[in-house]
Amino acid sequence: MSSIEIARKVLKTEADAVAALIGKLDESFENAVEIIYSCKGRVVVTGMGKSGLIGKKIAATLASTGTPAFFMHPAEASHGDLGMVTSDDVILGISNSGETEEIAQLVPFIKRFGVKFISMTGNPESTMSKSADVNLDVSVSCEACPMGIVPTASTTAAVAMGDAIAVALLTKRGFKEEDFAAFHPGGSLGKRLFIKVKDLMHTGADLPLISPHESIAQAVIVISSKRLGLAVAPDKGGKISGVLTDGDIRRGLQKWGKDFFDMSVKDALTKDPKLIDEEELAAKALAVMQQYSITSLVVPDETGRPKGIIHLHDILKKGIA
Repeated sequence: MSSIEIARKVLKTEADAVAALIGKLDESFENAVEIIYSCKGRVVVTGMGKSGLIGKKIAATLASTGTPAFFMHPAEASHGDLGMVTSDDVILGISNSGETEEIAQLVPFIKRFGVKFISMTGNPESTMSKSADVNLDVSVSCEACPMGIVPTASTTAAVAMGDAIAVALLTKRGFKEEDFAAFHPGGSLGKRLFIKVKDLMHTGADLPLISPHESIAQAVIVISSKRLGLAVAPDKGGKISGVLTDGDIRRGLQKWGKDFFDMSVKDALTKDPKLIDEEELAAKALAVMQQYSITSLVVPDETGRPKGIIHLHDILKKGIA
């Protein structure tokens, strides 16, 4: 059998295992979601070996979608880490066999302090399943390996059930894109939803300002020195009268030749430049640039004077796209 044929068989086996979970969903799932939703504390996820790795993923997914959660190693729990658990918490234990000794040792503590216990097992008749307030059945008909013993389909099923819990909870909580971004300020979504124009714009001495009465030659020097692709021309009152861009210069040279350099800036200005408020999102600035095929936007203050310039490269460097 070729490697591709083996891979197809593995993926089919794991896909079937996940699909089979649909028929296992019942009142237990609803009860598990309600227990976590009503929890005043946190979800403490625990599991050994591969189940522990799955547990870490589930805890991370819950935490990032509005349900406070953390992973607790069951062996460490019996040596002091149980001090992290309060009676307001919920314990989610993961074990394919349902007989993991390290988790079984936690059951007396769970019962003594009245902590809600949700088990996720591949054996509904196991000790762990029967000791839980709610058991979620993630049993599979077979593993994907030829020996039938390497955790493959079973771990995939457990991950999928964890995702189902997390999505059910975030939907129940009315969790929105903005909420997700708040927990991921360093991610692309967080940057897109929180970084504003004022956070990226060039100001003060970095602004390429030129008098409308200066020569085009002088404007070229200003534009080149500030490297923002344009120069802003304030009028006598300091308000934005227009901008001179790299494109304006190219078009002027095509029309006037070398005589263009001796002309005044006011004769070549783009008098209705695209502006953006400093409180707008940088993502909005990017959208405007893309719409009009430009690389910079001028940011005016409340009186119409140039306060800043935001450049396409500054936005892209931040990973906003």
